[in-house]
Amino acid sequence: MDDRRSLRLLLPRPVRRLPADLAAMLVVTVLVNVAVFAPLVRQTPLRVPLGLVFALFVPGYVFVAALFPETGESPTDRGAEEGDAGRFSGESIRAGIDGIERVALAFGLSIAVVPLIGLVLNFTPWGIRLAPIMVALSSFTVAATAVAARRRWELPAEERFAVPYGEWYAAGRSELLEPDTRLDGALNVMLILSIVLAVGVVGFAVVSPPAGEQFSAVYLLTEDDDGELVADDYPTELAQGESGEVVLGIDNHEHETTDYTLVAVEQQTETVVNESAVTESDGENRTAVNETVVTEQRELERFETTLAHNESWHRTHEFEPTMTGENVRIVWLLFPGEEVPEEPTTDDTEYHVHLWVDVEDS
Repeated sequence: MDDRRSLRLLLPRPVRRLPADLAAMLVVTVLVNVAVFAPLVRQTPLRVPLGLVFALFVPGYVFVAALFPETGESPTDRGAEEGDAGRFSGESIRAGIDGIERVALAFGLSIAVVPLIGLVLNFTPWGIRLAPIMVALSSFTVAATAVAARRRWELPAEERFAVPYGEWYAAGRSELLEPDTRLDGALNVMLILSIVLAVGVVGFAVVSPPAGEQFSAVYLLTEDDDGELVADDYPTELAQGESGEVVLGIDNHEHETTDYTLVAVEQQTETVVNESAVTESDGENRTAVNETVVTEQRELERFETTLAHNESWHRTHEFEPTMTGENVRIVWLLFPGEEVPEEPTTDDTEYHVHLWVDVEDS
């Protein structure tokens, strides 16, 4: 006990005086930041439940705490103590709100505050991305917590709001361990089992990826005059020794953290008639199918990255073809979590994108 007290004294005085409910909100904020940014923790499903609790409850709760620092009474208690006549008399009534109202307002204000912060970020250079959103929400939570704590400290001790943990524990223990009848005890046990089952089902549905929706994507972009990434204006004509520039993009929708290898190759191709593949046009007439065959291939560069689920990766790539002629094909082959063949081709992966370039022989 003495060691705990000594460690507690090491904390700054405002932190030691922080109300328990506000301290719990800061703890949740710290935990969700660790779950989002820590290299090892962010690869676990832990950040999903923590993120939901943080986004749907914490910002609204600290905002309500800043608005209503004083304690309040439930409407039932007011009516029992004051009576209907006293409620509308000249007697003073506390302006605070009770615990149920706080929880309801916390959810409602969180649903309002989080989109508003996202809207503001949309007009900033950082945009709506994971890191800016976490920094903005965490800053809002810390600032609102400081205001709420300051306003509570300015009130007399008997008027400050405090979560009645002791009363809740005593009431719950009496209801569960000392029921009035056996039927009440059985109903309490069934209620607890139902809550545990519901939480487990919801948690499993959130954490487990839906079947049939795991995929990756690779694509090409370019940067326009305003610095925006667009799928247009690709380099299609180069001179020998000249390089073209594109922005490579990878999206991870595998519902798990995945290691990616992206291989850039250049290919010389020719079109041949595939005698074994024909199409019937009208009855007896048969039309041959043309097929593109790679006659020469050379690897240009490789990229490696690791992405969590729903993360994207962009990188500028300056490629310089060594082959000359019309229709030199530049192909980017994406291998998610797989061993890359020594000479990879489009037959080795379903994720690839290509660009046709005319390279003039100098």
